[in-house]
Amino acid sequence: MTRKQKRLAIIGGGVGFLMAAVFLVMFAFSQAVAYFYVPGDLTKAGLAPGTRIRLGGLVETGSLKRGEGKTVTFNVTDTLGTVPVTYTGILPDLFREGQGVVAEGAFVAGSPVFVADTVLAKHDETYMPKDVADRLQAQGVALGGKENIQ
Repeated sequence: MTRKQKRLAIIGGGVGFLMAAVFLVMFAFSQAVAYFYVPGDLTKAGLAPGTRIRLGGLVETGSLKRGEGKTVTFNVTDTLGTVPVTYTGILPDLFREGQGVVAEGAFVAGSPVFVADTVLAKHDETYMPKDVADRLQAQGVALGGKENIQ
């Protein structure tokens, strides 16, 4: 092999390696994406059962029910829509009715129930995730205080 051929082989191998690395990173990101929705958007979204999403809104007052063991059911609302949520696990300490929540999970096939595997609650009385606050304000929900502090 001449020097020129060796140099081209090394450059070609390096480019091939970089392309494979970029492909693997893009594939990993596409598998980890969970789109954010509020209950009012779900009717227009047309999600397939089992699609992973993040559901954000307010915990509806009077909807929190504790089941057997660590199973909890509650409704997430944005005043335009309401979605029943089931979660099995330990809820965050600050989780309560009337407060902001983001639940990550999927809908069960043939059921309107959202099964969450992760539930996040706001961390103090002046914080709500910016995307949740923006969506709720766009839906006409009056939010008091400074919810969008980051």
